[in-house]
Amino acid sequence: MKLTDIVKPGNRAEWEAKGYELPKYDREAMIAKTKENPTWIHFGAGNIFRAFPAAFLDRMLNAGETDRGVIVCEGFDYEIIDKAYRPYDNLSLLAVLKADGTVAKKVIGSVAESLKGDTASPDFDRLRDIFRKESLQMVTFTITEKGYSLTGPDGNLSPVAKEDLDNRGLNPVLIMGKVTALLYERFLAGAYPVAMSSMDNCSHNGDKLKAAVMTYAKTWEEQGIAKKGFVDYLSDPSSVTFPWSMIDKITPRPDDTVRAMLTADGFSDTDLIVTSRNTYTAPFVNAEETEYLAVEDTFPNGRPAFEKVGVLYADRETVDKVEKMKVCTCLNPLHTALAIYGCMLGYTKISEEMKDVELVNLITKMGYNEAMPVVVDPGIIQPKQFISDVLTKRLPNPFMPDAPQRIATDTSQKLPIRFGETLKAYKRDGLDLSSLTLIPLVLAGYARYLSGLNDDGEAFEQSPDPMLSELKKAVAGYTLGGDNDYSTLKSLYSRKDVFAVDLYEIGLGDKVESLVKELYAGKGAVRATLKKYCD
Repeated sequence: MKLTDIVKPGNRAEWEAKGYELPKYDREAMIAKTKENPTWIHFGAGNIFRAFPAAFLDRMLNAGETDRGVIVCEGFDYEIIDKAYRPYDNLSLLAVLKADGTVAKKVIGSVAESLKGDTASPDFDRLRDIFRKESLQMVTFTITEKGYSLTGPDGNLSPVAKEDLDNRGLNPVLIMGKVTALLYERFLAGAYPVAMSSMDNCSHNGDKLKAAVMTYAKTWEEQGIAKKGFVDYLSDPSSVTFPWSMIDKITPRPDDTVRAMLTADGFSDTDLIVTSRNTYTAPFVNAEETEYLAVEDTFPNGRPAFEKVGVLYADRETVDKVEKMKVCTCLNPLHTALAIYGCMLGYTKISEEMKDVELVNLITKMGYNEAMPVVVDPGIIQPKQFISDVLTKRLPNPFMPDAPQRIATDTSQKLPIRFGETLKAYKRDGLDLSSLTLIPLVLAGYARYLSGLNDDGEAFEQSPDPMLSELKKAVAGYTLGGDNDYSTLKSLYSRKDVFAVDLYEIGLGDKVESLVKELYAGKGAVRATLKKYCD
């Protein structure tokens, strides 16, 4: 059973008998129409694209709601196109891993064409042609937050971006420069309207995309490389928009358990592909069943009716509320709590933590009882249903090999949003901050985590974090059961850059300190403290 075999006469019955869902539409006709008059091009050929946007388009095609596919372009790791797309006629297999242990297997055929965003490749001429097409409605992205950045850690232009802007003209190296050059082609062809829609998991993603594009466009106009009017075209929302979106779906690396299951079916396209840029992919993608995509509905050249397959369209304010609901209450704070305590208790899988009574009680009570009173309700998604799915379907899913160590990465950068915003909301709304126990317990756990000692008193390696070395000074020399000088904690818990508030100013500092003392009481103190407050 190979992906490219599904078009051969008589093969469908074997696949369908083994539970595989195949495309129901005329794929060759779809490819021809898409190439002639494309409506959608996507940048970023990774697993999230194949498991989510390409998959919901496939559902549209199967239902007869559209006759166009999507063209995908990879602008960073060109080997993905050469190794994971073209050898399989741009088909892929999606294994949807459900929390009940069942797996839905679907061949995704909605990708009509795959291209490399390489200016030295003939593919780039094809990209220019696509952007000149009046039919193009939207350009979407899953390139990670780093893909939009033109600056280095110091806040100045990175050397590559500076070289792009100073010397490379309309032949830049960075993907944002290439996209801007393609938009210039569209401007010259007729200034046709288009939506530039980021689907990356970062706050106000459309603004990050717009800022990068405008940096190139303004520089080129100032240099006389681009014609006057290009910046005005990009700035006019009746011509070009940069919608915000919130995306939520876990698509981990290809899983060995899934590979074994597919192999047992007779499916042979299961080779793991590791590129020279260290991208892990395969002809199949495994992903969780739960998915959310909320998008600001500003598409000046129209769009497919993706609301028919579950995409949520709304105004910018509502999309912002969806993001805040997820990040500040219903998902991310729970993840961070499991990460901090999971590292100290020796867990390596989030799904295993969800079998731990105290940890489940910690995040359940924290979410429903302490965070929910100030949740931002977007209206289009019910917060209680969202958090219920997180607790009952997503986090316990044994197929999702996510680790607390991964989630604990950059914790200092996450705490202000994931917990600080809730504390600020309590203060703003005049609610009783002294009623909080579990949020302070998580913040206290962070001080114990910084010591690098697990619950048995043995050293563990903390996850990478740009502030780790600095913040560890607050607990330097702390021992379990020792005579620690807890007054040094004030240097940690008064930091607004870490917690978004000074915990002492809002009346929680002393409470957090007392919890820290309990967590350092001796071996087994982490478990004992969880039992005390989370039973």
